[in-house]
Amino acid sequence: MISTFSRARRAAVLPLLAALAFLQPSLPARADQSDQIVFDVVLKGLRAGELVINGKIVGNAYGANGVLQTAGLVGLLRKIRYDATVSGSYRNGKFTPMRFSEISDTPRGKSTHEIVYKNGTPIAVSQKPPRRPRDTDVDPAKQGGAIDPLTALYAVLRNVNRDEACKLDVKMYDGSKRSQVRLFDARPEGDGVVCSGEYRRLAGFSAKDMAEKSRFPFTLHYAPNANGRLEVNEIETDTIYGKGRLKRQ
Repeated sequence: MISTFSRARRAAVLPLLAALAFLQPSLPARADQSDQIVFDVVLKGLRAGELVINGKIVGNAYGANGVLQTAGLVGLLRKIRYDATVSGSYRNGKFTPMRFSEISDTPRGKSTHEIVYKNGTPIAVSQKPPRRPRDTDVDPAKQGGAIDPLTALYAVLRNVNRDEACKLDVKMYDGSKRSQVRLFDARPEGDGVVCSGEYRRLAGFSAKDMAEKSRFPFTLHYAPNANGRLEVNEIETDTIYGKGRLKRQ
């Protein structure tokens, strides 16, 4: 996302998905689907937040809304909440956002963020109050094909068929930075599937961020649901804050 939401996600959720944020399968389109997704964000063994995403694919269109907020003891000490929505097209297994928007509510105040796309390329990036540009910001016009963070989160966390698992590779653009997420090396785990994955910082990050850590390996666990499809049950990773997990409620 564009500012504070993207920072929070990079600090916690993205390294967990590897943070996920963010993957689009290049597979044939299939039947419509609707997903209600709720995860606990766990850092160093403590419940630090909650991620909720409701998404739907209908014909050649998709939409999603999501909420990321602090929870548990962290929530008592520091109230932070981000609400985001996205809509776009879905063809041949590919998500192409048209409009992404976000509202953040943190101790620093409230702000709104938006990315508008044309044919998969960002044509307008805005923030209120305005954000001062940085020398490291990537050019939006060169981010064609990269998806927004909410689309990425929905794409990686939604239910999939078994033959779709661990076959994901996507570029992501949050309004100033470019990153990549891959899922690979599918292998059986009981009735489910486990994948290796990697979140990688590509461009727009400070030299300090890149020196601190540019790659975040993670492990994603799928389990079969009542409909015979696979759903993400847990994601494990090492973050800059220690061991982290996304655990399905």
